[in-house]
Amino acid sequence: MSYRIIDAAVYGALFVLALIAAIPFLYIIAGSFAAPDEYLNKTFLLFPTQFSWEAYTFIFSSGTFVSSLLISIYITVVGTAVNLFFTVTMAYPLARRDLRHRRAILLGVLFTMLFSGGIIPLFLVIKGVGLLDSLWSLMLPVAISPFYLIILKNFFQQLPDGIEESAKIDGCNELQTLFRIVLPLSLPAIATFSLFYAVMHWNTFFHAIMFINDSTKWPIQVLLRQVVIISSGVFESTGGNDVVPPGQTIKMAVIVVSTIPIMLVYPFLQKHFAQGVLLGSVKG
Repeated sequence: MSYRIIDAAVYGALFVLALIAAIPFLYIIAGSFAAPDEYLNKTFLLFPTQFSWEAYTFIFSSGTFVSSLLISIYITVVGTAVNLFFTVTMAYPLARRDLRHRRAILLGVLFTMLFSGGIIPLFLVIKGVGLLDSLWSLMLPVAISPFYLIILKNFFQQLPDGIEESAKIDGCNELQTLFRIVLPLSLPAIATFSLFYAVMHWNTFFHAIMFINDSTKWPIQVLLRQVVIISSGVFESTGGNDVVPPGQTIKMAVIVVSTIPIMLVYPFLQKHFAQGVLLGSVKG
């Protein structure tokens, strides 16, 4: 009987915490769909009675928003592919204990986790190689995450040595062993890091405002910042005492549209995510 009481208390606490975490999302979604009059007349709105598509119609009628959304999708897909290619092709040889100068390379990877050149040297490098105002400036500087590289390297080390030996007996070279044998066995880890890299690229902001001067190449997060600034400016121009401008609902609609696409990726990777998130984190 005591176990049931404890279980009920735990589930009740988890439900309350989940509800607290969900309330801000419900508020934003409700505010984006609420009619302006209802939104202005209620201080806190979770379930609108009058639905309106005005905010979504407004943002999708702008070619700038649609192009920014497509740019973010492009950066996320291509950038994640670049990340996985370089991370896998570097982690796999580092997992081989017979690799020459392996320790020195690993120390170099660890060094980059602790120290970096800084913002100005990074900007000068990007400018020097001619990547300013290029979408590649948002992908190539973060092509490899040292932390993910080390975890994936540790995961590859945990695979049985007999797998690679059997592949060599069957006539596979190193690349064939990697892409035909090792990667299919590493789907949980690959799916996990794909999600991490995709979220990183989808939320690209700081590098975009540093390297992209052309507003037609802004990703969705930078455009979201512009919408927030413009909407806040309109609100401040009213002194905060007049009617809240439609920009408030527009901001919420932009947040919803910019968040939902990356959230839809998670269900496809959920099967592997729980298993892969801790792989490679035990052995060094």
